[in-house]
Amino acid sequence: MAQQLFARLEAGLVEAADPDRAPAMRAYLRGQFEFLGVPNPGVRAVVRAAEAGLPKPDQEQLRELALACWQRPEREYQYAALLLLRRHAKVLRPDFMDTARHLIVTKSWWETVDTIAPHVVGPIVARHPELVATLDQWNRGDQLWLIRTSILHQLAYGRAADAGRLFGYCAARADHPDFFVRKAIGWALRQHARTDPAAVRAFVAAHPELSGLSRREALKHLG
Repeated sequence: MAQQLFARLEAGLVEAADPDRAPAMRAYLRGQFEFLGVPNPGVRAVVRAAEAGLPKPDQEQLRELALACWQRPEREYQYAALLLLRRHAKVLRPDFMDTARHLIVTKSWWETVDTIAPHVVGPIVARHPELVATLDQWNRGDQLWLIRTSILHQLAYGRAADAGRLFGYCAARADHPDFFVRKAIGWALRQHARTDPAAVRAFVAAHPELSGLSRREALKHLG
């Protein structure tokens, strides 16, 4: 079924392609990726049409489809794969983490990683808490996008977030020089401030080593 679904996605994306849009979309991501020129609503429509009448995919079919989409140069294929992974995240098991890692570190940029972290990795770890050991390793490592994923994976947890782990990850990488890590720290703290603003204020006050960017983002809505 993965091959059938991929064929439908390919046909739909090619039909929806708008070459006039492609240059601006490519420029938005600093020219790193090719585009067919299909805006996000169009990609969503293609995915809905491709799934119509087919049974829900299982993990192995999703894995095969995602890897096939990641091999294509046009970014819309990766967006389509992420829509399907997000939609069917409940079927993903712990052994999908290797595939998630591959998707994170391959053709990496913020817009794919920021979907995978809270909507693919996050749900898997929530169902299988033993996987926090993997996130611990990612946070301690040197790979930029794995560090960002470790910090952002709890974004959708709300009150179920493990504040100790969140604060620990942020503190561990507080002095990281890269913009994307500093921004992730601020974003994760800002999101947690929705449920526990006092804890975020206290954490920021206790960690002067946080970058100015991280601090501003964390306290953005706290006055």
